[in-house]
Parts: sequence; structure tokens; C-alpha cells
Amino acid sequence: MSEIVIETKQLTKQYGAQKSVAELNLHVQRGRIYGLLGRNGAGKTTTMKMLLGLTQPTSGKVAIWGKSLPGNEQDLLPRIGSLIESPGFYPNLTGTENLRIFAALRRLKNPHAVKNALELVGLPYRDKKLFSQYSLGMKQRLAIALAVMHDPELLILDEPINGLDPIGIAEVRSFIRALCSERGKTILISSHILSEIALLADDIGIIDHGVLLEEESLAELEAKSSKYVRFVVSDAALAAKVLATVFQENQFTVQDAHRLQLNSVNIPVAKLVSAFVQHGLEVAEATTVEESLEDYFKRVTGGEGIA
Repeated sequence: MSEIVIETKQLTKQYGAQKSVAELNLHVQRGRIYGLLGRNGAGKTTTMKMLLGLTQPTSGKVAIWGKSLPGNEQDLLPRIGSLIESPGFYPNLTGTENLRIFAALRRLKNPHAVKNALELVGLPYRDKKLFSQYSLGMKQRLAIALAVMHDPELLILDEPINGLDPIGIAEVRSFIRALCSERGKTILISSHILSEIALLADDIGIIDHGVLLEEESLAELEAKSSKYVRFVVSDAALAAKVLATVFQENQFTVQDAHRLQLNSVNIPVAKLVSAFVQHGLEVAEATTVEESLEDYFKRVTGGEGIA
């Protein structure tokens, strides 16, 4: 296992009797993208604010690069870039002018920091358009540019693809992936868009009502996702008998007179269909179905979906 960059122990944030985050044990590994998945209000933003010291936990601990966050802010925070909610940009200034102000406040020594950050997110350098004239997608890109401008080792991004059109989402996904694979950045990214996280993340954490339900690599999660074969046949009871006697298979469910679900994909579908036909069955459908990340999320949260 690689070095742990972010580790929380029993991290909890409570407002009155309500726990926004409950006993969270998070592990983000160096040089990987960790996707924190959850519905709106699940506790993602509160978690990220506690990781950055913007909100104090009720109880529990946060360690970054092995150091406790309280007491080591001056050492840790300059090495982190973040996007939490919307930064306070000046509406009557251009994107370049806004970033130059932040660069001066941060005392950045790289004279090309602003230009490089804007190019990274696909925004023009020294453009005349004011921030107030930006589209929602352009504002989001500028916020990401601000997060990466000082070349941080760790990025904490809360819903960075919000407001982007499909082309913008693909571009942001591409450069976030490049930041990790080409520049070795460690990235914690939250989202409620499961399909995008599935394309982007190396590791997944599923949070629901403040509780971390799952934490594993995307490969491990995909292995746990269920696969099954759906059959529509002339006689489901006879098909079940063929599965039991010919293949010694009992991992199936007869759904009605014609539909049957085989919860195993170990036997080639063509072989199953051939056996059914040999026993006088008509096969109208034989489809291998793989559970999506959305389906898996619904199953582990017991909910209706993430949106």
C-alpha cells in the first residue's frame, strides 16, 4: 500500500442532535484519485471543510502527510489546492486580473503561474471579458485554475464539474486525470455524478447520511458489483430444471412463467441457450447484465439513486 496522504479517525461533525459526518475513517493514498460519492447533503462538503481546517470537527482526528492538521496549518495548507463552493472573485475584473490578485496575496514566485493555470483549464490569458460576464462553466474553470495555480501536491475538489457542459466535463476530467498521472498529484474529488467518478477515480468512498459505507479501489468495487444473465423462455420452470440437472446450477430466480434470472456468469451463455433448445425450449432473450455504479450505490445505500 502506498503512502497515506489523508487519514481521518472517527471524524465527526455534529450540529445539535444531528450528525452531519459520523465517525468517518478516510484513507487517501499518494498519487491516486479518490472519489467521494454521495447525494447532495450526504456530508461531502462538511468532510472537505474539516480536512482544510475551515470547519472544526466535533470529535475525531485529521492527519495529512502523517501530521495532525491542528497545529501544523502553516506547513500543510500551502501544499494543498482546494475548491470548496465558489471562491470570491471580483466581478468587475477579468479572470487574469483576479488570479493575479490571488498570486500576489500568496506571494507566488513563478511569474508564469497565472498564465499556466488558465491554459490548464482552457481559459484565455489576458482576455478582456469580465468575471461578471462569464458563464457558469467558465466560472467553475477559473475556480479550478485558482486551486492549481500554486502547483500544490494535494488537491481537494468539491463537485468540480458542476455547471459544465458535456464538452467541459470531458476536458476537466482529462486534465484532472493528467494532474494525477503526469504530475503525480494526489486528488480527493467529491461528486454526485457517478458516471464521471467511474471514469476518473482510482479509489471510491461512498458516503450516505454522514456515514462512510464503502471504501475501496474502483477495481475492487467493480468486482463486487453483481453480474447476471436474464432469460426470456417459453417455460421458465423447465429452464430452471435444466440449470439444476444439466449444469448443477442453483443460483437462479424464476421471476414468472417466462422470465428467469441466473445470478452466475461462470457458464457461457451460448452453452446455456444450446441446452435449453435441446430440451425443447424456445429462447426469446439471453442477456448478460452488469450492475452499474449507480445500481451498486442504490444497493449499498438502500436508496433510490444519487441525484
